[in-house]
Amino acid sequence: MPLIGTGDIVASARDASRGAGAFNVITLEHAEAIAAGAEAAGLPVILAVSENAVRFHGGRLGPLAAACAAVAEAAAVPVGLHLDHVVSTELLRAVEGTAVSSVMFDASRLPYAENIAATRAAAEWAHARGLWLEAELGQVGGKAGEPALDAHAPGARTRPDEAAVYAAATGVDALAVAVGSSHAMTTRTAALDHELIAQLRDAVPVPLVLHGSSGVPDEELRAATGHGMTKINIGTALNIAFSGALREHYAAHPGQVDPRPGLVKARDAMSETVRHLLTVVAGKH
Repeated sequence: MPLIGTGDIVASARDASRGAGAFNVITLEHAEAIAAGAEAAGLPVILAVSENAVRFHGGRLGPLAAACAAVAEAAAVPVGLHLDHVVSTELLRAVEGTAVSSVMFDASRLPYAENIAATRAAAEWAHARGLWLEAELGQVGGKAGEPALDAHAPGARTRPDEAAVYAAATGVDALAVAVGSSHAMTTRTAALDHELIAQLRDAVPVPLVLHGSSGVPDEELRAATGHGMTKINIGTALNIAFSGALREHYAAHPGQVDPRPGLVKARDAMSETVRHLLTVVAGKH
């Protein structure tokens, strides 16, 4: 199936009052597992490549983006390709000539006024090239090894009044907000502020994005999409499934040197995680 724009997937989900799943890709096996999980769920999906993943691949976006595009085009469900948590303007501009249809430009660590200026410039550049742009206001925390912010820490959560002004001033197409989740959580214990999510939904005209969703329990994810969260980003949960399956396999086959049997187990475990989480955020049972 041809690649579909991330913005189209998110808009369809928002119109249907359900969530759209965006899953982080590190290797080809990740992309294959995500597509297989989406096919099993019968739902569209977004392949998200982060700046950290690009750095892991030697700073080269092109090969990984091309591999993701090939996986997407072979899938039986709609698949979008997204570049996530981009801090570098150079990497933002590297999407030209690739199949990437959307970028999350992350200026959230800058002071508020500087965040607006940098994000507005990124949005103008992206829109001139037909790209959909997401940004972040507030600080989800836990990215790239930084300590997770306490959900009640000053400045950790996104204020609805600031978010409304920010969305208008920057012209972004979607807004990632801080409502109680954190990146890189390995336990599903996050409690979201659902009243805040509803307030942000009412204040902000563009779709809302939840980062750090791996640490959010199923019932919290369902409630979040019900209260107005649309794009749901998931990464660590895939790595937990993948690495756990690999550990189990090599514990049972300590002398095996061919990586493929272990990778099959890992890819299948990741695929099942994607299938399950897609059904949760889409409101299916």
